[in-house]
Amino acid sequence: MATVTVQGLCADLREPLLLEVLVELPDEDIVVHAADVHRPGMALMGYTGDFLPHRVQVLGETEMAFLATLDPAEQHTAVERVLALEPTMIFIAADQTVPGSVLELLRSRECPVVRSSLASVEFTAELTHHLERAFSPYTESHGTLVDVYGVGLLFTGRSGIGKSECALDLIERGHRLVADDIVEITRSGEDVIIGRYRDVLRHHLEIRGIGVIDVQALFGIRAIRMQKRVEVEVQLQQWDDNVDYERMGLENRYAEILGVSIPQVIVPLFPGKNITVISEVIALNFMLKIYGYDAAQVLNDRILETMRTSNRLTKYLEQDRE
Repeated sequence: MATVTVQGLCADLREPLLLEVLVELPDEDIVVHAADVHRPGMALMGYTGDFLPHRVQVLGETEMAFLATLDPAEQHTAVERVLALEPTMIFIAADQTVPGSVLELLRSRECPVVRSSLASVEFTAELTHHLERAFSPYTESHGTLVDVYGVGLLFTGRSGIGKSECALDLIERGHRLVADDIVEITRSGEDVIIGRYRDVLRHHLEIRGIGVIDVQALFGIRAIRMQKRVEVEVQLQQWDDNVDYERMGLENRYAEILGVSIPQVIVPLFPGKNITVISEVIALNFMLKIYGYDAAQVLNDRILETMRTSNRLTKYLEQDRE
């Protein structure tokens, strides 16, 4: 995870959040330590018990309306209570006017102050979303991520086993490439992991014997996605006669990425095997399970019921001596 700084935050959000700097940012980077965004209304009034230090503070319409009811000396005291929390920076939402004495106090304490014309609720939501993404747990996976029927399949396996070739075939059949070779993965929330391409690689595929191809240039915009939730890992393995591969599908396997468990399907490869169609079936079968239908379990239950029925019939015939 890259270090988040006040300077970087302002640069990234200047246009989307319509930011205006009121107190100049220092040349030396100021590190943002947490994704929390606080509204310090209670702190302005004197209660700071549940406020954590070193957080980004947002003053909206309510906070500024409260300050407007105070005389300059009281405003100074109220803002000092917030500054005692050592805020990383202060945002002013809804294009509110900052009293001159307050602005001078903030400038003297070298606290960065930035104003936005967005309403408080909208601004806080957008800022929180940006910070949560910036502080999300992050990892990289050597593999290929493809959107197949709306399901994010992460193909993994040793180098040269055919991950990119499989993705190319899926693209030709109308599915969408997200990333090849290196998949950047972040966790969003408790159980969602999102994969995207590395900026320098974008939507390029390395096909052995051909070289690097540009998927967007060859197949058009319909063949790519910027990012996709990773929902199933498809691990490609060379066929091994000594391995007992899953045949019924009753034993569910899982892979853990950034603390999130996702279904894992191991597909053994041998010449002539249609891995593309198998990948489509994996995606469709995953969706069926999401909707509550497990084909392997249904078949297993049917077999067991047939066996029970057969046993009842056998016992009946054995006891019928007429």
